[in-house]
Amino acid sequence: MASHPQQDPQDTRTAHERPSHEHTHTGPRILNLGILAHVDAGKTSLTERLLHTAGVIDEVGSVDDGSTRTDTLALERQRGITIKSAVVSFAIDDVTVNLIDTPGHPDFIAEVERVLSVLDGAVLVVSAVEGVQAQTRVLMRTLRRLAIPTLVFVNKVDRGGANPERVLADLARKLTPAVTPLGTVDAPGTRTAHYVPYATDDPDFTARLAELLAEHDDALLSAYVEGTALRHDELHTALAAQTRRALVHPVLLGSAMTGTGIDALTDAIKELLPAAPCAADGPVAGTVFKVERGLAGEKVAYARMFSGTVRVRDRVRVGGAGGGSVSGSKNAKDKVTGIGVFEQGTAAPRDAVSAGQIALLWGLRGVRIGDVLGHERDVPERHRARHHFAPPTLETVVEPRHPSDRAALHSALTQLAEQDPLIGLRQDPLRQEISVSLYGEVQKEVIEATLAAEFGVGADFRETTTICVERVVGIGAAVEIIDTDPNPFLATVGLRVEPAPVGSGVEFRLGVELGSMPYAFFKAVEETVGETLRQGPHGWEVPDCLVTMTHSGYWPRQSHAHAVFDKSMSSTAGDFRQLTPLVLMDALRRAGTRVHEPMHRFRLTVPADVFGTLLPALGRLRAVPHTPTAHGSTYVVDGVVPAARVHGLEQALPGLTRGEGELETAFDHYAPVHGTPPGRPRTDHNPLDRKEYVQRVTRRTRVG
Repeated sequence: MASHPQQDPQDTRTAHERPSHEHTHTGPRILNLGILAHVDAGKTSLTERLLHTAGVIDEVGSVDDGSTRTDTLALERQRGITIKSAVVSFAIDDVTVNLIDTPGHPDFIAEVERVLSVLDGAVLVVSAVEGVQAQTRVLMRTLRRLAIPTLVFVNKVDRGGANPERVLADLARKLTPAVTPLGTVDAPGTRTAHYVPYATDDPDFTARLAELLAEHDDALLSAYVEGTALRHDELHTALAAQTRRALVHPVLLGSAMTGTGIDALTDAIKELLPAAPCAADGPVAGTVFKVERGLAGEKVAYARMFSGTVRVRDRVRVGGAGGGSVSGSKNAKDKVTGIGVFEQGTAAPRDAVSAGQIALLWGLRGVRIGDVLGHERDVPERHRARHHFAPPTLETVVEPRHPSDRAALHSALTQLAEQDPLIGLRQDPLRQEISVSLYGEVQKEVIEATLAAEFGVGADFRETTTICVERVVGIGAAVEIIDTDPNPFLATVGLRVEPAPVGSGVEFRLGVELGSMPYAFFKAVEETVGETLRQGPHGWEVPDCLVTMTHSGYWPRQSHAHAVFDKSMSSTAGDFRQLTPLVLMDALRRAGTRVHEPMHRFRLTVPADVFGTLLPALGRLRAVPHTPTAHGSTYVVDGVVPAARVHGLEQALPGLTRGEGELETAFDHYAPVHGTPPGRPRTDHNPLDRKEYVQRVTRRTRVG
C-alpha cells in the first residue's frame, strides 16, 4: 500500500492557471521502460539485477525466496509470479529510468495492457532455455503494432539446456526478421556462461547489421550495394534511429542471476531507446494506468505525465478517455492533495510532477484506470488508452462461504474491479448472485486468495463458463407514444437499431431536435440505452450497434393551484429511463440478433507419428485445423477452436502426444453459434416480458 507524502501549503490555483514560467522544467532525461515477458522468463529477476547494477539495492532479491523489490504482494511472493504491475526507478548516467515490471502470466494480460499506453520503450525478455513462447508472440505482435521501441534480452544463458543460437533463430522466424544480436555467448548452459559483444570491426557483424539497416535507409542501402565501407559510428547512429522508430530490435544476451550481459543491456537502454520529452510547459495531460488503495483506504492513482505540471493543491480535470455523447458535459476537477515521484527505487514526496515523469497522486476521489488528466487531445496519439488485447471470455459466479459475508464479498469484489476494470462484475439481484469475468483459472485462484488474505472473506467459485456476445443482424425500430396504450409512462421514445462494424462500440445519435425537450430526458435515454445493451434478447451483451432516437415527447411540469408538484401530470427523467428498455428491446427483436461465441486461434507442435490420431480429437473439440507443416520429426498445425473447448484440449494433449505436444492459444474473434443459441439468465427487470417488467418497475417506484 502507498503511504501519503508530505503536503504542500495551500495553493488553490488550477494547473491551467499557472504562469508559463512556472511550467519550465529542465532536468535529466527520463525513460519510462516496460519489462515484458512470458511467465518464468526471468523479467522480475532482471529488474532486480538492473536495480543492483544501478546501486539502488545492495543485494539482488530472489523470486523463489519472495525477496524482490517489485513483487510486494504476499500472494506474489507465495506464488513466485507477478500479478500487479510495479514501478521502480534508477539512473543510468544522466537518464532516469522508470521501470515498470509487468505480469507474464496470460491471465493477467490486462495489467500489461494498461502499462503499454505509458511506455517510451520496452525490454522483451526471452528465456534461453524455453525460447519463444505463446505470450512472447502476443507481446511482440502488440509492441510492433503500437510501434513501441523494443530491445530483446535473451535471459538464463547460464541455465542447463540454454541454446542461444536456437533462440536467436526462433526470434527471427517466429517474431520478426527485424532482430539483430549485438553479441554472442561463450559456454552457454554453464555457470561460467558469459556475454561477448561483437567487436566493432567484426566484418561479419558489420555486414549483417548494414544489410538489416539498409532496408529502411536509402543512404546505407546505396553504400551497401556499392560496397562502400561503413564506419561503426555511422551504423550505431542508424541503429539507434531505427530502434527508436521501432523498425529494428537489437538483441542482447545474458543472465539476470549471474549479471553477465547486464552492462551491455544498460548501455543499450541508454543509447538506443528514446527518452521522454521533459518540457513542463503546456497544458496538463496525463494517463492513469493503475489505481490502488492507501493505508487509510483512499485512492492512489499512478499517472504518466505527457505535458504540463501538476502541483499539490492544483485542481485537475479527470475524465474517461475517448468516446463522445450528446451530453457534452465537462468532466469534474479534483484537488490533488499529495504527490509522490519515482526516484532511486521508490516514490519520494514532492510538491509537483512534470512531463515525462510517473507519479502517485492522492485526492482524485473518482479516478479510474484509463482516465485522462487534462484533455485527451493533449495526450500523444500513440499513448492514448486503447484495447490492445482481447477482453476476458470466461465468467464464473462467486458465492460467500458464509451467507453473512454477502455484503462484504460485494464490497471486496467492487474494490478489486476498481483496480482491474476487466474484472467485470454482474449482479443478479433476483438470485442474489455476483459473476466476475476472467481470463483463466489462475486468475480465479488469485481472486479467491486475495479475498481471503486482504478482505477476510471466504468465497467459492462455480464452474467457469464462456462469455458470448450478441450481434445485430438487421435494422429494427420501435416507438411508444405518451398517453397511448399500452405505454404506462409519461414519455415518448422511438428508437432505431442497426448493425455497426465489429469493434466500433455502441453509438447513440439523435434523430430529433435537441431542443424538443429538456436535455436531462435525452441524457436519461442515452444512458439507459447503454445499460440495456449489456443484456440482449438472449442475455448477452450487444457490443457494436448504432442506436438512433427517432421520436421524443413529454408532458411539461404541472402543479396544482397551491404550487405542489403533481407527478401524475408531469414527465420526469425516470419515465424515460423506465420506458427506454421496452422500446429498445422491441427494436432489437425486430432487427434480430445472433449469438456469437469466442474463438481462440491455436498452434500445435506434435510428433509426426501421432498427428493422425490427433485429428479426430480436434474434431470432437470442434477445432478447425488448417494445413499442417512438417518440421523434421514434428508437425505444426494452426487453427481455431471454441474458447469453451480450450481447457479440454489442454487436458487431452499430453495423453494424445506422449507428453511431447506443445500448445499455444489466444483469443482471435467471435463466430456465430450454430444450432440453438446459448442464453444467459437476466439480471435486470426483464423488458422482454412487458407485464412482468411494468409490475416490477412500478412497484419499485412506489416503494421508492
